[in-house]
Amino acid sequence: MKTYKTKLPEITLKYKTGDVNKVKIGSSQDANDMFKKFFDQDTIELTESMIVIYLNRNNNTLGWQKISQGGLNGTVIDNRLILATALQCAAHSIILAHNHPSGNVKPSHSDLQVTKKLKLACETLEINLLDHLVVTSDNGYYSMADECDL
Repeated sequence: MKTYKTKLPEITLKYKTGDVNKVKIGSSQDANDMFKKFFDQDTIELTESMIVIYLNRNNNTLGWQKISQGGLNGTVIDNRLILATALQCAAHSIILAHNHPSGNVKPSHSDLQVTKKLKLACETLEINLLDHLVVTSDNGYYSMADECDL
């Protein structure tokens, strides 16, 4: 291994696949079914969380990431974190989901604005934002792609 004469930290990227069980996401219902596995059913009605699924060119899953967990009324969405992960795993597309502890599936004005901002950032990096779901504990969901809000 080569040794460099600098005190500047070296940045390395690592993508660890592990035991891969790729699943094809072909619809918002497929995405909702997948996301339900990642939301903590003990807290889905208490705190809001944001989760992203990363997909390859064939819309097969590469992996997922919990981006944030907030409070009763919101959570922070960091576009840089989402896109950095998408680039690291060479994702072709992403799908977002967050829950509304209230059980209301209708996206807020803020939800729509955040999604539009992320969609623009994705376009710059040639990553497709396929959908953003609002999910609830009773299996109801809202698909921004299905409702033409994306």
